[in-house]
Amino acid sequence: MSQPIIISASPHVHSDRTSKKIMYDVVIALIPAFLVSLYVFGINAFIVTAVAIISCLAFEYLIQKYLLKTEITIGDGSALITGILLAFNLPSGLPIWMIVVGSLVAIGIAKLSFGGLGFNIFNPALVGRVFLLVSFPVQMTMWPTAVENNLSIADGVTGATTLGMIKEGLMFGETMTEISTKIPSTIDLLLGITGGSIGEMSAIALLIGGIYLLVRKVISWHIPVIMLVTMAVMTGIFWVINPEQYASPLIHILSGGALLGAFFMATDLVTSPMTKKGMIIFAVGIGVITVVIRLFGAYPEGVSFAILIMNAFVPLINTYFKPRRFGAKIKSKIV
Repeated sequence: MSQPIIISASPHVHSDRTSKKIMYDVVIALIPAFLVSLYVFGINAFIVTAVAIISCLAFEYLIQKYLLKTEITIGDGSALITGILLAFNLPSGLPIWMIVVGSLVAIGIAKLSFGGLGFNIFNPALVGRVFLLVSFPVQMTMWPTAVENNLSIADGVTGATTLGMIKEGLMFGETMTEISTKIPSTIDLLLGITGGSIGEMSAIALLIGGIYLLVRKVISWHIPVIMLVTMAVMTGIFWVINPEQYASPLIHILSGGALLGAFFMATDLVTSPMTKKGMIIFAVGIGVITVVIRLFGAYPEGVSFAILIMNAFVPLINTYFKPRRFGAKIKSKIV
């Protein structure tokens, strides 16, 4: 008797690796950024990350076992990654109970309410982060600041992020020349010695993780590269037109959640398009929306909102840009 054909939800990867192995590749890629967060934020970074991971794993187990009564899937690595990415999008001083609430929203609402891994429309970690940002805007925008003498974080000392300082300075009539004396240098942005969410500061650490994912072929280059190029081109146009009112493309790429979002959240196998053309459209959309929010919106950052908005368009993108069906003939032109 022939083997039955099993039809399952995404992610579908043409590889001999399992989804579990791919998930743990992502975990490995996140280690450099986590180490930087420990160096800059100390024990607070560890607490935030540990609470987010434990909460996500616990909620997935409890909901699947007692509410949905389905197979327990906490061993596949997806809840672990959700916890890490949620933590990476939070400030290091956020109260523990808020982290737990964000984890419940990410796992219970954004993931399991849609059917679990492969069925969720939106990136769970970003849903949890945006829920917390909208519900607790004060706590979610209190960023510990780095102390110059030891590159650590002082308890109770908070300040704005790089993008926040730029947004605030421009609102009060300052020029970019004046603002540039207050914001972190390019070296600080590369190393991660800045204020912000615990996993988004170090550009070098995130690039190392992103390159690892590309080399391991966990992700393709289309989404991260096109997204960052789109952001660079758009911000570059405004910067060339008026460099005193708009930050340079380099600042926009190295600041905020651009690199974290490009390599680790926009590339989510479940919530991103299936085809290369679809990925390009998806990435361009994220880049454009991010820049529009950063330059003209109320928030200084826009990556999370941009990814979630484009997540909603993925079914439509997949409808118009479908992969070629297996066994279909390729039409050729006779020259």
